[in-house]
Amino acid sequence: MQFAQIFTVPLYVDIFKVLLLGLIAFLTALLWTPFLADFLYKHFKTKTKTQTISGEKAPITKSLTKGKEGTPLMGGLLVWVTALFLGLLILGLAKLFPQSFLNELTFFSRSQTWLPFFALTATGIIGLFDDYYSTRGLGRNKGGGISFKFRLAWLFVIALAGGLWFHFKLDYTDIHIPGFGDLEVGFLYILYFILVIVATAFSSNETDGLDGLNGGVLLFAFGAMSVIAFFTQRIDLAAFCSVLCGGLLAFLWFNIPPARFFMGDTGAFSLGTTLGVVAMLTNASLVLPIIAFIYVVESASVLIQMASKKWRGKKVFLAAPIHYHFRAKGWSEAKVVMRFWIVSAVMSVIGIIIGIFGSG
Repeated sequence: MQFAQIFTVPLYVDIFKVLLLGLIAFLTALLWTPFLADFLYKHFKTKTKTQTISGEKAPITKSLTKGKEGTPLMGGLLVWVTALFLGLLILGLAKLFPQSFLNELTFFSRSQTWLPFFALTATGIIGLFDDYYSTRGLGRNKGGGISFKFRLAWLFVIALAGGLWFHFKLDYTDIHIPGFGDLEVGFLYILYFILVIVATAFSSNETDGLDGLNGGVLLFAFGAMSVIAFFTQRIDLAAFCSVLCGGLLAFLWFNIPPARFFMGDTGAFSLGTTLGVVAMLTNASLVLPIIAFIYVVESASVLIQMASKKWRGKKVFLAAPIHYHFRAKGWSEAKVVMRFWIVSAVMSVIGIIIGIFGSG
């Protein structure tokens, strides 16, 4: 087949679109990173982490992160601002040049990507404020950051809005069980939507503790979701996930140890929320715990630790989330991150298989 003929075959056009947009996102993010890094280093250097996500004191975590003091937060801006910029830029250029190939590259569509973009931006903004408060030593009893209750309330409102939109506008009323079919839940779908979004957002937040850890987990997760979205004919959504993957690749370029900047809640909160929304759009919510298996392990370790301290008066892990437990046991940061990446890669492949072959 001649190269020119490729663009006459819809399948090849869709593949080209998804891959090209991911590459463009990667290069775009790389280009503006020096400006972002310079700005963050001047204004938003982090302090040693002294508290858990719920505001409890974390002395072991403090000792493990002490050497990272001074590295700026808000690196997550690199990912979601790049995605939003490209989405709007390509859409605007396509309208200015309606006969150009740019129309084939647009991925800002109402049915597939409006809600993910809304979730990405809305939660990115609250994450931005949380990171700002953290770098200024404001909030959480002067320990830095917006309170857990406020973030939960904000996320609940966003998740509720998304659940109502899915149920009443997009007519989502059932939960797909891979290999078995759809389970009709009716109005309860809204509550299920909220549960998935809140759980994924805070799991992402818990995982963001070591250089490159959450960035790699999110990269594999959005890559898997892009494949699932593509095979279920949601091409714009697949392209959206690919763009996020491109941004995450650029982020990891600068976030691998020693990190030039941290993702912060600006990225962890927004990207975790968006991952949950994408899973709901692709009917892959029950595949998400497989794809994001590390999130399940991280959150479970926190819940187990909290329950054990409350009911038994002692800890199960040296520190929680569990990546700090391994660090406290003497594992190097690179060893923890790389092994968690390997687990993420394997589980993402398993999730893709189940998601695709169980989609019928």
